[in-house]
Amino acid sequence: MTKEQTLWIVLGFVAQGLFSARFLVQWIASERRKQSVVPHMFWYFSVAGGALLFAYAIHRKDPVFIVGQGAGLIVYLRNLQLLRARPAGGPPD
Repeated sequence: MTKEQTLWIVLGFVAQGLFSARFLVQWIASERRKQSVVPHMFWYFSVAGGALLFAYAIHRKDPVFIVGQGAGLIVYLRNLQLLRARPAGGPPD
């Protein structure tokens, strides 16, 4: 395996780890409140993991993976935009 291939595999695992961490963040926040919540960090982890997975998908030239991650990034970024636009005093996350 070349050094470049190793780097891409490491990036893929880091990306998947970030993407998976969002579920841990959401689960912990929900358990603390005893109700289902989606904290801001969920969307930050979604963007970070999704962007790296999108880059990995492009490198792999996988059109299914590219479309899936690209569409997800639009949703994640839009949710962060909506959260920033929320008036002060809105519901906490």
